[in-house]
Amino acid sequence: MQQPFRFGVVTERAQSGAEWRTKAKKAEDLGYATFLVPDHNDKDIAPVAAMMAAADATTTLRIGSFVFNNDLRHPGLLAKEVATLDLFSEGRFEFGLGAGYLPSDYNQLGIPFERAGTRISRFEEALYLIKKLLTEEMPVTFSGNFYSIEQAKGLPRPVQKPHPPIYIGGGGERVLSFAAKQANIVGFAPKNSQKGLNMKDATAEAMTKKVEWVRTAAGECFSTLELSCIVFRIIITDHRVQAMQRAAGHIGLSVEEVATSPHLLIGSIDEIVADLQERRAQHGISYIEILEEYTEQFAPVVARLAGT
Repeated sequence: MQQPFRFGVVTERAQSGAEWRTKAKKAEDLGYATFLVPDHNDKDIAPVAAMMAAADATTTLRIGSFVFNNDLRHPGLLAKEVATLDLFSEGRFEFGLGAGYLPSDYNQLGIPFERAGTRISRFEEALYLIKKLLTEEMPVTFSGNFYSIEQAKGLPRPVQKPHPPIYIGGGGERVLSFAAKQANIVGFAPKNSQKGLNMKDATAEAMTKKVEWVRTAAGECFSTLELSCIVFRIIITDHRVQAMQRAAGHIGLSVEEVATSPHLLIGSIDEIVADLQERRAQHGISYIEILEEYTEQFAPVVARLAGT
């Protein structure tokens, strides 16, 4: 059974509280389901207060971390932040957590940027601990390879049960397989390198492989997962082929790869609507995250597809 379409806006900048609240209200008015805030040191705002301000400015819009860097907070404290956001937003929080991937986030704070395997193992243990704190009524004592807590109380209690929806995204088999077993929402993204996004990992062929990793790891639970994908570039145009040719030259993909990449949307409103419907049928992706700069021009697509 396919999931209905949802759309989220990824935003990270504002010069004032009034501007931030206006952005959140606009996203809600245009039919977006979520207002998503990254967690990077080089961005203008910090995520927790920003998400809560967005929730206070709206009534139905859901807020989400996109995503918390696990290495920047102790999981015992992060569990409390998660529960408080869910409580004060009246059950509108979606909890995105990741292992961290930008060296600059670590270097700026003097935190060692360890190899990916170590960061992922620490992230896996942290999520296990956070889930215990969000769901268990009795105080939690835990001693693992990376963290230990003693008689920690999981307070406050989140509104959503057993916990807010968990979002885990990535591009590699280990993280996506873990997400398939531990998350409610699985996000797909191209792999990162020292030079930035690997656009060769943004093709439809790559997505097919990633979805199969998730399907295999999830087993019978696969149909309960919501699959999501971030779109990095949107071009609304009546000259689809020419725009795809230009984009292909810029990002190093063939025109066919650009046309079918789940991370790119190029064409008229009707063509983009058809592309999203086809990609949901092919890959199962129903939750689309877009960058803030596209909020208004993409709104007609949201109006056509949200909830269908």
